[in-house]
Amino acid sequence: MTKHPKKLLVIVAEAALEKALAQLAMDLGAHGYTVHDVRGAGAAGAREGTWEADRTIEMKVICAAEVADRIGDAVLAAYGDHYGVSMFFADVSVLRDDKY
Repeated sequence: MTKHPKKLLVIVAEAALEKALAQLAMDLGAHGYTVHDVRGAGAAGAREGTWEADRTIEMKVICAAEVADRIGDAVLAAYGDHYGVSMFFADVSVLRDDKY
């Protein structure tokens, strides 16, 4: 089994940003993404998702490290100052390199 190293970029953001984040990720070289509705709490308070303006998404992008860095930089520049956005990276391995 041949494994290929990639980066997992996870973006947790206000649901209103979903379409813009998806377009940004694809424009910057991602081959795809996965989005989930999520809830949680942290230093900025709780987001329970009980009404439309309170919804939060988690977007996962598996891609080359340089693509993940470009996406992360662009998300921070465009949305970091005015929206609730958190991001983290993790090393992952994939089996079908051409899919990512």
